[in-house]
Amino acid sequence: MTRSPDLRAINCTACGAGLDVLGGGRVATHICPYCGTALDAQADYRVIAKYSGIIRPSSPLRPGMSGQIDGVAFTVIGTLGWEERYGGRTWTWVDHQVFSPTHGYAWLTVEDGHLIFSRRYRKPCFPDFITSATVERAETRPDVTSEGETFRYYETSTAEITYAEGEFNWTPKVGDRATVVSCLGPDTMLSFEESATEREVEVSTWLPPETYAAFGAEAPRHASRNHPLMPYPQRHMPKFYMTVPLLLAALSLFLGILFGAAKGTQVARVADLPVSGLPLELHFTVSDTARLAQIEVWTDVTNAWAWFEVGLTDPDDSPVFEAGREVGFYSGRDNEGAWTEGSRRTRIRFHPETPGDHVLDLALAESERDTPGGALASRVTVTVTEGLSTGWWLFLLTAVFLAIPLLVFLRAGLANTRRWSGSDWTDEDDDD
Repeated sequence: MTRSPDLRAINCTACGAGLDVLGGGRVATHICPYCGTALDAQADYRVIAKYSGIIRPSSPLRPGMSGQIDGVAFTVIGTLGWEERYGGRTWTWVDHQVFSPTHGYAWLTVEDGHLIFSRRYRKPCFPDFITSATVERAETRPDVTSEGETFRYYETSTAEITYAEGEFNWTPKVGDRATVVSCLGPDTMLSFEESATEREVEVSTWLPPETYAAFGAEAPRHASRNHPLMPYPQRHMPKFYMTVPLLLAALSLFLGILFGAAKGTQVARVADLPVSGLPLELHFTVSDTARLAQIEVWTDVTNAWAWFEVGLTDPDDSPVFEAGREVGFYSGRDNEGAWTEGSRRTRIRFHPETPGDHVLDLALAESERDTPGGALASRVTVTVTEGLSTGWWLFLLTAVFLAIPLLVFLRAGLANTRRWSGSDWTDEDDDD
């Protein structure tokens, strides 16, 4: 049986107060806000029950307010207050039933300052329903699939109606209890609601604070910083921010390896020079000033070290640099096997500014054994090469490019962790 859709107002059959009729022809119950009497809208508004002494919960929305949600006009027709108690804590929220002549009935929930829009979900689910008993028996976090999306278990809530006012397309009663199992998807939440009389599946989305103004209401001054349905932007960064930096990183790495592999041209070499022949004055000609040059010194120390002093002058007899370099090489064997440490080579790279004859001065300042069986430097080989390239700045650029998707990934991970932080499923429950 349905009520006449042309009815616009009635008088409460208990107290006589005038009541607006806002919810269309399928309203089942109308609860008077003045006397708290529940009236049967399908049976000439006869009295079903009377609720006295109940306190209206705080909410910016009231029956009679109208606004648009995703371009559809809805009118608030009813208000329900809910309360959940568990583990010494109490949670409260307000459900508002809303009605659209073209889209039917839905809910607006005000919880911690957030506004959530919920409607019946009629698409097939697998499994088709999840109960709290299902969750209790599960060894891993339960999930539901529907329309190609996966919804993972979020929480179970058992709450009681503490206040009722206005019109509803069902018959709510103060004191009635309902258990809701919520499963969270990428952008929406499926809720499996079970009461003493019915089961229902609803889908919920988060609405921006501007929606309050669309209904002529003022948004709460304070809203919690976290709600699982909030659309954190960093969770859905465009693929551009992942793919392009990775491609650029690969290109930079390739070029860095390519440049770093350039062998250059040898312009001078003195091989196996006895250290008695030091200091050495080595003349060589530089022709490539666009790229790097390198001086390499090798010596035959074993379990010992040597300190070399190196100086270079350019064609104008002006100092290019003066530097000291240590060469040390050590080896041995222990209970973990053979080991080596250090190197018999040292390199100095520089950027020649003037082409022409250069003079390298090399002297052995000191050499010392660290073990009785060590060998001091006895021979030295010096090699000078020009036309070298370095890829270090390209390797640095590779790290910068890799940092971009890494940052995106970390931000997405933090957002996802924050999104699931309110779930009552603990790590001990889940072996994943």
